[in-house]
This record gives sequence, C-alpha cells and structure tokens, in this order.
Amino acid sequence: MIDAAKDWLKARWPRVRLRTVLFATLFVVAAMPGVGAVALRVYENTLVRQTEAELVAQGAVLAAAAALEWPGSVPAPLPAPTELQPEPPQVDLSATPILPSREQPRYAGPPAADAVATVRRLAPVFARTRQVTLATTYLLDRQGRVAAGPLTGGSYAGLPEVRAALAGHAATVLRRNGAYHPTYPFEWLSRAAAIRVHHARPVIVNGRVVGVILLSRSARALFRGLYEDRGKIALGIAAILLALVGLTALLSRSIARPVEALSAATRSVAQGRGVVPPPPPTAAAEIQDLYRDFAVMAAAIERRSRYLRDMAHAVSHEFKTPLAGIRGALELVGEHDMTAAERRRFLANADTDAARLQHLVTRLLDLARADMTTAQADAATDLAAVIATVADAGRSDAFTVTAVLAPLPPVAVPAAVLERILVTLLDNARQAGATRAAFAAAMTGGAVQLTLGDDGPGIAPADAERIFEPFFTTRRDTGGSGLGLAIVRSLLDAVGGEIALIPAEAGACFRLSLPRRR
Repeated sequence: MIDAAKDWLKARWPRVRLRTVLFATLFVVAAMPGVGAVALRVYENTLVRQTEAELVAQGAVLAAAAALEWPGSVPAPLPAPTELQPEPPQVDLSATPILPSREQPRYAGPPAADAVATVRRLAPVFARTRQVTLATTYLLDRQGRVAAGPLTGGSYAGLPEVRAALAGHAATVLRRNGAYHPTYPFEWLSRAAAIRVHHARPVIVNGRVVGVILLSRSARALFRGLYEDRGKIALGIAAILLALVGLTALLSRSIARPVEALSAATRSVAQGRGVVPPPPPTAAAEIQDLYRDFAVMAAAIERRSRYLRDMAHAVSHEFKTPLAGIRGALELVGEHDMTAAERRRFLANADTDAARLQHLVTRLLDLARADMTTAQADAATDLAAVIATVADAGRSDAFTVTAVLAPLPPVAVPAAVLERILVTLLDNARQAGATRAAFAAAMTGGAVQLTLGDDGPGIAPADAERIFEPFFTTRRDTGGSGLGLAIVRSLLDAVGGEIALIPAEAGACFRLSLPRRR
C-alpha cells in the first residue's frame, strides 16, 4: 500500500526548480510562527491576560479607595519596598475552564450600611471608571450583596470568585458572555470572543474583609485586536517578505545559480567541448568544493580519454608491422614457387612476428592489470625483505645486484606489487646491457625514497621525457615492447607512489617514492 502510494506520488511529482524549493521552504518557515500563534491561541491568550491585568489594576485601585472611605477605617501603613511584588495572572485560555454566564442575583435583603455609605462616597469614581474602562463594577458588602444600583440587595455570594474574595484572596475566572453576538465575519475562529473576564477583589479594613469589588469585562477580540494592530502586522509581514526575498536571492547566488552553471558545464564537458568554470566566489563552500571536484574529475576523464586514444594509436601501430610481415610471408609462401630453404626463412620470419605479437599481448595484459590495481588500506610490507628476495632471484654470473639499506619502516605497498615493480626495473636494466644494479633506500619526510642505479648505457637526454610513455622503446629491434616502465608507473600511481629518472654519472638511475605505513 505504502509502496503503491510512493509510486503514484513519484509518477505525478512536478519538476520544481531549486530556487522555487528554497523560496517555498523559507516562506513556510517564516509563516509557521504566525500560523502557530493563531493555532495555539498565543496571541488570543495574551489579549485575555491583558484584560485580566487591566481588571486587576482597576480592582486594586478601587479596593484601596473603598478601604480609605470605609466608615471606621484606620489608614494602614505603606508597604515596604521589599513587599512590593506584581500579582501573577490566574487565567489561561487553553487551561482555565470557562464557566457559565453570570445570572441575575437573587434578592437577599438590604446591604450593610457601611457598604452603602462607602459606595455613595465613591459613586463618581465608579461612574468615571466605568465610562473609561467599560468594565461592569459592583461593590459588595461582607455578605456578598450588591450595595448600590438596580441590583441592590442581590447576592453574588454563591459565585466562586466572590467566595474567594470574601476569604481574603483576589480571584479571576472566565465566563461565557450570554449577550454575545458575532460582529466580524471570522469571529467564530476566536475562542475569546464569547467570554468575559470576571475579577473579584477583597476590601480589607483594619485587617478584616468588609466587602468585595466585583468587576467584569469582555476580552478584546482576536480579530479586532488584529485589526487594531493592522499597521504593525502589515509592517511585520512586509519586513518578513523583504527578508525572504533577500534570503532567496542570497541562496540563489550561493546555491541555485552555481549548481545550474555547473550542470551546464558538465553537459558541455560530456559532449567533448568546454571546461568546468572556476568556482563562483559567492557560492557556498560545499558548492565551491563540488566545482573543484568536478574540475578534477573532468581533467581525469580527459587524461584517460587522451590515454586511451594514444594507446589505441600505439597498439594499432605496434600490431601493424608484425601483422603485415606475417601476411606478406603467407602470401609469398602460398603464391610463389620457392625452395625449401626460402620457405623456411619466410616461415621463420612469420614465427618471429607472431612471437612479438604474443609478447605485446602479454605486456598489454600486464599494463591493463596494473591500471586496475587498487591500493590496500592495510598494506604493510618490509621493503628490505622484498629487495633481498628480488636481488637473490635476479643475480647471475653476468649480472650482480647489491643493496644498501638504512633501517626503514614498513611501506604501504602490497608485497606482490612491490616485487613486480622491482623485477620489471631489473629486467629493463639487464636488457639494456647493464651488468650491475644497486639498490639504496632512506627515509625522507613521510615517504621512503628507493633508488635503483645500473651501469648500463644510460638514457639519452632526448629520450628522458618519453621513457614512461607506452610503447616508447629504444630496443625495438631486440624485442623491446616499450611497456615495462609504463607498467611500473601505473602500479605506483595505484598505490600512491611515484617514479622519476634522476641524473647519474653512468647508466640509468630511477628514484621511487613509496608511501610509508601509517
């Protein structure tokens, strides 16, 4: 089921440009805080708590004024600075339960005389406060009865917030607004639109609760708040969009454009024209590394292509001469009458050419195996032991091999590969006419430097630049294939080593740089 859904989605997935993906990602990330604020009612909860804070401040002022005007009150000393602390909010739109709307109070008898006297003195203050804050305000006596207004004598003592205030603790609750009617199209999305915040605060005189200030007000609606703050919100949205455009442009210059340019350059290189451009300075560091890696890869591919072209040309040239000789000998033998001696001579020439072809095929296979050789991470070979083995096998009455070796660490070259390299070099020296070869090795920097010199005729300066090219030889008439040194270099390249021809007073001298075992 899941695989089928994946296949269906892959078949219909649109081809989207990288800069479109970047912009869409940034846009979603930028929009998430706003969407989350609405979804989690963060902003709406802030509005409700702001309403509670306003009612707390209003109630604290009115309760303090009522306490001062209460008959028989004695002014209390001012609190010390260390006793000053803000009153934390009590309501949370996502956690506080919403109670039913407040019903009309039932008449419970006349209110206390001291409460009536106090409310008469503070009537202008209550009226002015109600006019400015739009909050419903009542002064209740110690029994929870309304002290003034059309609800005089009505009891709110059964309300939980009033009970808490009569016990000496300020309390805030959320209640449904029974008179609520939506006025905005999307107001149904707001949870706070249909509630009122109710706050009850005790009036304390001479250390005891003598009354309660009861206030209530609707919280500012979410969409009304958004409308009132529309200028700030629009400015914030514009700033976010500008930031998005700037970030998209930056990412486009550092990621999208360089990737597109590299893609175009890669297509050109694949078609045999063009080169990988240098990495753009504004591109990300990883993109610049990718440019360099592609340039290295393109150069390696070009070298390999050139190598294959040259190899094909050289192979065709090397094979052409003996094949032509064999073909000519066969034609002469088949079309002309000749003596037995002449026939044997032509067949011997054909056999010699066939032997050369077989030798070339063998050496080409050796070169192919050398090209496919890979380094072994755990290779650790005792160079002295391999040199001793090769020297013993290569010595004869007409050819001597000596070795002068300092104490050396193991080299990171497989023993079989190292032995093959040294045997090939000794064979080259012997075939060139040398009668003596000498090994010398020492540690230089992080690599082992091995030199092999002989007393042969040496290599002409004009030929020194080409001796490592496949099929280049100065002994073609004596059966040289020109592949020995090419095989050696290929093997050393595979294991991270190097070979070079160095000047010598007599004969030829090669220096091999072998990586040491880490």
